[in-house]
Amino acid sequence: MSLIYVPHVIYELIVPGAKTTLQFFTANIMNKVNGTLKKNRLQNSLEASMKQQFKKAAEIMELDKGVSKILSSNNNEITVNFPVKLDDGSIEIFSGFRVQHNNALGPYKGGLRYHQNLDIETTRALAAWMTFKTSLVRIPYGGAKGGVKFNPSKYTKTEIERITRRFTFAMGDNIGPEYDIPAPDVNTDEQTMAWIADTYMSTKPADERSKNQHIVTGKPVGAGGLEGRDRATGYGVVVSIKEWAGLKNISLSGVEFIVQGFGKVGYWAAHFLQEQGAILVGVQDASATLYDPTGIDVETLRFYAAGNNNLIKGYDTELEIEGHQFFSIACDIIIPAAMGNQITGDNAYSIQAKLIAEGANGPISPVGEDILLDKNIAILPDILCNSGGVIASYFEWLQNRNGELWDLDEVLFRIDSMISNAFDRMLKRSIEYNADWRSSAYIEALKRIETAYLQKGIFP
Repeated sequence: MSLIYVPHVIYELIVPGAKTTLQFFTANIMNKVNGTLKKNRLQNSLEASMKQQFKKAAEIMELDKGVSKILSSNNNEITVNFPVKLDDGSIEIFSGFRVQHNNALGPYKGGLRYHQNLDIETTRALAAWMTFKTSLVRIPYGGAKGGVKFNPSKYTKTEIERITRRFTFAMGDNIGPEYDIPAPDVNTDEQTMAWIADTYMSTKPADERSKNQHIVTGKPVGAGGLEGRDRATGYGVVVSIKEWAGLKNISLSGVEFIVQGFGKVGYWAAHFLQEQGAILVGVQDASATLYDPTGIDVETLRFYAAGNNNLIKGYDTELEIEGHQFFSIACDIIIPAAMGNQITGDNAYSIQAKLIAEGANGPISPVGEDILLDKNIAILPDILCNSGGVIASYFEWLQNRNGELWDLDEVLFRIDSMISNAFDRMLKRSIEYNADWRSSAYIEALKRIETAYLQKGIFP
């Protein structure tokens, strides 16, 4: 016996009186379909990737079961809905999120992103990765993440400012310079941080405002920011790549690489790699995909994008290829520096590179990673590779907190040192546990958090 789905309205015409029965049948079918779609979406989500990575490392190292339970949940999840008056006088309601994953090692720390696809599940994953990232590089922070769900390209600068300030006010004491310190992320920048700092400080008594300058990091240099914060994440990506190259006894001069995303992280990573003599042969952003086997000059492309709404489309139409071809470009190094889950089971087989350096958070799905590891393609995990940003944020926080001024050379030198040391610790864990690099980085991070809980105990 087989069943054929017929919409209930049509079926009622064929069999009078059957509407109620078939509506129930249809509803059951649609509920199952929607449930399957939701399950598939969650399985392919960043949250699912993070949980799978965490579980794998926890099992390898035999993480304390109590600590595992703590780290499998978030300390706090905050959702705020707030009104903003737009330029035309209309009112729109926006939703903002802040997930505070864990603060066993210090105040919550993590970026704020503005994106139309932002949701609480994604934010949970990003917050947990921050916990593991700060632990790995040994800075005294926990992990958090947040943002506002909207497409900033559809709003004016004055509207984005009002959205930012109203979101800051709505968050209230859920953020604070010694409690939870936001930073830039996707579609936010130093101007966004300046608005947040000004709004937050304005809510404090006049004699306390200057004491709260470190409420955010990633501010403009003239407003308490750190020299080099703009390039720190991209610089850290290249520091990680240099460590890999040194381990493999490979010169970066003449090495070919491609970058997905040509914003703050992608551009600076390409800039510093080109300084090492490497050749950029492919770039992809939301507008176009470029490929030139003879090389694309990073600075020329950057200059063009800066005058083209920060998009690469139109740079040279003869270089444009289909987007799905990007990861199959012949090269030595791939730097995914855009959004998560870009390398999956659908495209991992086509990758020809020797190394994936994760400039973005969660750019490789678990299935994609298994394929890459089977192909002996090295992966520099995100919690190591893109940690330069949070390291620089820590320096800016200290600078504001202590009334200091750090110069660019000192900032880059310290980022280099901290990432290099974290890379060495990851390698030692890899040898100790015979584990892949991502799991080894997690193990190193989890060991520090586990020790903190076991030494301090659980209140009361």
